[in-house]
Amino acid sequence: MSIKTQRIASNIVKEISYILAYEVKDNDIKFVTVTDCKLTTDLSYAKIYVTVLDNNKIAVMKNKGRVNNLYDIDGINDLLGNIGIAHTRWATHGKPSKENSHPHMDNSNTFAVVHNGIIENYTEIRNFLENKGYNFLSQTDTEVIPNLIHYYYENGIQGENPFLRAVKSAVDDLKGSYAIGVISYKYPDKLIVVRKDSPLVIGKGNGENFIASDIPAILPYTRDFYLPDDNEFVEIFKNTIRFYDSSLVEHSKAIKNIEWDACAAEKDGFEDYMLKEIYEQPNAIRETIGSRFKLGEKCDFDDLHFTKEFLSKINKIYIVACGTAMHAGLTGKTIIEKLCRIPVTVDIASEYRYRDPIIDENTLCIFISQSGETADTIAALKLSKQKGATTLAISNVIGSSITREADYTIYTHAGPEIAVASTKAYSSQVVLLAILAIYFAEVLNSTPENVLENLKSEILDLPVKISNILDNTEEIKKFAKKVYIEKDMFFLGRGTDYNVALEGSLKLKEISYIHSEAYAAGELKHGPIALIENNVTVIGIVTDPNLVEKSLSNIQEVITRGAKTLIITNQILPSNHFNYVINIPNTSDFLSPILSVIPLQLLSYYISKNKGLDVDKPRNLAKSVTVE
Repeated sequence: MSIKTQRIASNIVKEISYILAYEVKDNDIKFVTVTDCKLTTDLSYAKIYVTVLDNNKIAVMKNKGRVNNLYDIDGINDLLGNIGIAHTRWATHGKPSKENSHPHMDNSNTFAVVHNGIIENYTEIRNFLENKGYNFLSQTDTEVIPNLIHYYYENGIQGENPFLRAVKSAVDDLKGSYAIGVISYKYPDKLIVVRKDSPLVIGKGNGENFIASDIPAILPYTRDFYLPDDNEFVEIFKNTIRFYDSSLVEHSKAIKNIEWDACAAEKDGFEDYMLKEIYEQPNAIRETIGSRFKLGEKCDFDDLHFTKEFLSKINKIYIVACGTAMHAGLTGKTIIEKLCRIPVTVDIASEYRYRDPIIDENTLCIFISQSGETADTIAALKLSKQKGATTLAISNVIGSSITREADYTIYTHAGPEIAVASTKAYSSQVVLLAILAIYFAEVLNSTPENVLENLKSEILDLPVKISNILDNTEEIKKFAKKVYIEKDMFFLGRGTDYNVALEGSLKLKEISYIHSEAYAAGELKHGPIALIENNVTVIGIVTDPNLVEKSLSNIQEVITRGAKTLIITNQILPSNHFNYVINIPNTSDFLSPILSVIPLQLLSYYISKNKGLDVDKPRNLAKSVTVE
């Protein structure tokens, strides 16, 4: 159609829609929607298309697996309607199944919900609703949401807009992170959304509106977006979008026109992927924790059922990985050995496969790879299987090569990591290894329950503590401006702090091209101290309360030789002894590498930016090393 004909057709649709909505006195008319108008070239004839909804039913079609699997469902192409919600997601609560797939509905089939995130108190809510007579068809945390909405809708909601008020009442009871979309057959013209600590964008189209987890998903349909705040409620209609604060007071919101291409839009307003991924770590850790444990209950891995008999026969564990994943493995070694009393060896994959490691049927080999496609790690896994070991893969990518090869697989659920320098994948890997160690310890009964409970509590607190670090970055930026022109830097640490020193040094090499080395602080006098001269930069990590005095003694040795120092610590230190001190929240010794690495990630980033380098695509490096 010509532009003129299109304009006329659009006006006809609007006029007929108005007549149906406001001038025809029929209660069922709200279930009829004008969807299109076709005009002949001479404008003498118009064909009007309408969609008729069943006024007491929401059609639900879902399936396990990939999105393409939906097309195998009979009737999928016959769906009618003017509003819909859908969600494809990694399973966090309950095994991947049709029953656990989204959307979820309440018992009366009045409300349907899709949800991204984790409802931490879903067990308490579920128990409450079951006592009220509600039944549950899935093992998900999401299913409590539509039933809770229904409960409030039917019990005591006062005032106008009961749908919105019921959603708010339900959300007020939720603890955790969420982005929620809700529809109801009683209100077939609107969608209600709300978010907290989970991504959500709203796209404004022409006679249509969209919601998604990120901009690229709907960028082909619109360039105009709203970015809802935490605890902001939104009513979305075909032609209207209404915003409400946490008290349901309506307010206006500025629209943002996105000029980025689809790839750039994925940065969500951050200048670089790396910075975005650093700031995503609180949510990445929440997703990694998932439903794997709760306080007062045993850890649970849906597809990992190791018995006490099996674990008792394991006399050796290998953790095999490359680069950043190997550094995560070093901290994993400390936690597993301490909690489970099983000797652990951490190996570089490219070396492991060539040195004929001692492996038998009583060996458990754990392979870590963000992409799941690291060639050396895959080859090491295959070698271990040939030698009779039990193999366990830790990956961030579902269906990747390493997950297909391993006997068992567990996922970090950190979300896509695009920047070459790994950040959120590292912290998620350390968290997952900690949870795995707790799981082993519970099965083996090798560690007092109170110790494990305290560690679980500390893990749950990590996202908030990381957010606190990310909210206070000025000192890191200042230090980056002081040292970005340097040619050499040194990192020192003891115990797990040494593992962080290795990772901090690697990040600096990767994206700033500054030569850096990490040393166990006690080894300083065995050669490396010869490299220390006036004004050289030394970064010390000091978090283990049992090793503070010894670490500070080593750092004092470099200060007396003229080094300028940056200290990352959760201890109370005499700040006047050092050039810069970055304080981080206190946590378990096992988990401190997750917090102490954040300033080092940021430091590397800001040094690289000061040098004018491409942070996301450092020279000579690739995200996935798929060749030897």
